Amino acid sequence: MSKDKSSKDSSKKEKKEKRSEKDGVKKSKKDKKPKLDADKVAAEISKREEEGETEIAKIVVKDGELVLKPVGALVPFANPLADEKVAKKVLKGVKKAAKNKTLKRGVKEVVKALRKSPLGAPAASGSSIPGIVILAADISPMDVISHIPVLCEDHNVPYIFVTSRAELGAAGNTKRPTSVVMVSEKSGKKDEKPDEEFLDVYKDLLKVVEKEGRNVRI
Repeated sequence: MSKDKSSKDSSKKEKKEKRSEKDGVKKSKKDKKPKLDADKVAAEISKREEEGETEIAKIVVKDGELVLKPVGALVPFANPLADEKVAKKVLKGVKKAAKNKTLKRGVKEVVKALRKSPLGAPAASGSSIPGIVILAADISPMDVISHIPVLCEDHNVPYIFVTSRAELGAAGNTKRPTSVVMVSEKSGKKDEKPDEEFLDVYKDLLKVVEKEGRNVRI
């Protein structure tokens, strides 16, 4: 009885090995990806920045080594540029604004709103600004949006860059990639009022973007 059982187990094992070889799958401890060394990753990114590279990248493992794989070229003036954590908050704010109909999309609409806003410093944080401007950093040609940060500075409107125009478009509830949007606190219509949840999101977003933009100089 035990012989029959061991022969069956042996037969099953052989079948599994043959199937693995057939599918080109080889399981071994050596095939496991090495753990990412945080210090090594930070050093590599710092090196790329010092060399003036303006590409977003993701960390991949190739032949046991850490490699930065370019994803898309960024405009050289993408500053402040949201990191992954900040970008999540920014895109969340864009989604909420689209839902509450307080979002302006595209260069034409955003520039129009900026030019209508007063010049000079606002009386208090967020009290006299038309909204928060979010730009996509992977725009080509860069001249499409190069004048917008300057306009924002002139009118003291907070702004920030995100790495993907596709993600910005999706957050703004459109299938098309979007170069720039403006998140406003209120819609242009008197009878439409944003909900309390959105107002909290807007206030948090304003704080985050203002904090990121404190060291920016045009």
